[in-house]
Amino acid sequence: MKLVIFGCGYSGMAIAKAFAAAGAHVCGTTRSAEKLGHLTAAGIEGFIFDGETLSPELAAAMRGTTHLVQSIAPRESGDPLINIAGSELATLMPELQWIGYLSTVGVYGDHKGAWVGEDTVCVPVSGRSKERLEAEQAWADTGAALGIPAAILRLSGIYGPGRNAFVNLERATARRLIKKDQVFNRIRVEDIGGSALFLSKEKLGGIYNVTDDLPGPPQDVIVEAARLMGVEPPPEQAFETAELTPMARSFYGENKRVSNAKLKTAGFAFAFPNYPMSLAQMWQDGRWKTNTSELAK
Repeated sequence: MKLVIFGCGYSGMAIAKAFAAAGAHVCGTTRSAEKLGHLTAAGIEGFIFDGETLSPELAAAMRGTTHLVQSIAPRESGDPLINIAGSELATLMPELQWIGYLSTVGVYGDHKGAWVGEDTVCVPVSGRSKERLEAEQAWADTGAALGIPAAILRLSGIYGPGRNAFVNLERATARRLIKKDQVFNRIRVEDIGGSALFLSKEKLGGIYNVTDDLPGPPQDVIVEAARLMGVEPPPEQAFETAELTPMARSFYGENKRVSNAKLKTAGFAFAFPNYPMSLAQMWQDGRWKTNTSELAK
């Protein structure tokens, strides 16, 4: 098994770790030489990919690939890898058996706090979510054309070692914003790695929500992390009067509870099914400060 991860960032590192533990040879791409060193340190064969061209070295590595994960965000012009490879993917990766595309639950848009599943009609609000939806379809079409499973992993808010409420509290950047009836969905990064490996082993394609069991108000996560740390949570702030970037404010314009029933019915067991137990585990074992390069070790 040989995996190539295009865009081997925070989630990609967790996927690399899961596949490496299953015996896979893992390759990953990044945009900078500095980050290339992080991949090497984590035991990942790294390559520079600028989203425009494939280097001869990367093209050579792709030829033996059996599993592909694409996590690079699309652009207005579409998905960068499809734009480059397109109908040539079968030639570039003749051994390819499974595709995983990392998308986002943002494609669902706003559903006023109601539950949504993979069959729910998507009404994306932001331009970035509309681009994601188009990229999803492009990868589904690519899988169909190649006759191999293409799994679309719709990820909710990602947290885990090195990226969590504990870190934000320590840095004094945590904010307890209050917006009536607002809920968010979240996923521990290790469960992204586990779900990608599971779907590949089961040779499953189609759309899967990768999110935990407990959608909830974002301020509750801050309060729980502060309780575990033994510190006072930041004061409450009204969302309506808070100073936020346009992107941060846009996240609060979408309100939904995302179901993971399809993934669990397929047989996947979440290691971190809710944030209270996940935060407790992370605080207890001290890995909440872990940097991203260590995720793949």
